[in-house]
Amino acid sequence: METHSRVYDSYAQAERTVKDLETAGIPAADISLVANKYVSDQYADVTESSPAATGAGVGAVVGGSAGLLTGLGLLAIPGLGPVVAVGWLATTALGLVAGSATGGLVGALVGAGTSEEHAHVYSEAVRRGGTLLTVRSEKPGDKIEEILNGYKPIDPAMRGDDYRKTGWKQFDPALPPYTPNQAEIERMRRPLP
Repeated sequence: METHSRVYDSYAQAERTVKDLETAGIPAADISLVANKYVSDQYADVTESSPAATGAGVGAVVGGSAGLLTGLGLLAIPGLGPVVAVGWLATTALGLVAGSATGGLVGALVGAGTSEEHAHVYSEAVRRGGTLLTVRSEKPGDKIEEILNGYKPIDPAMRGDDYRKTGWKQFDPALPPYTPNQAEIERMRRPLP
């Protein structure tokens, strides 16, 4: 099984990509999304995630024409705080945290086949306000790659270099997630691709 991951600076880019993936026939069960909680008005004021606050949508996939994005729920991942998430990767990251295994989102990404370097950059990008989209597929992923690249995801090598210029070494789950103002500042420093 191939896994394809991308991070987008805005939720809107990821949302359009999910819709294109679904239109292309990619099953919602094979798509996962993890985003800063501030992408949803419903969760923007939530400061902690408890089992009661965690949405049933995490790991669940809504069938029919409703689409993947209607299943979004709240999940707490160390270093990311409460995030809006849905799909198999979110469930895996939650399982790693709940099972006391190390890794959280980094571990879930590496376990799915993402390089450790890119997994750290992707996790850091989500911590700073980005939206991670991951797709798994049994078939060669040329069409998936084309769709994922259509809405200008970050380049993990370049973004990692940018982060390292400020002293960053790797994703640290002990650091707090960025606030919306910090995330917006981070986005304003980067020109759109």
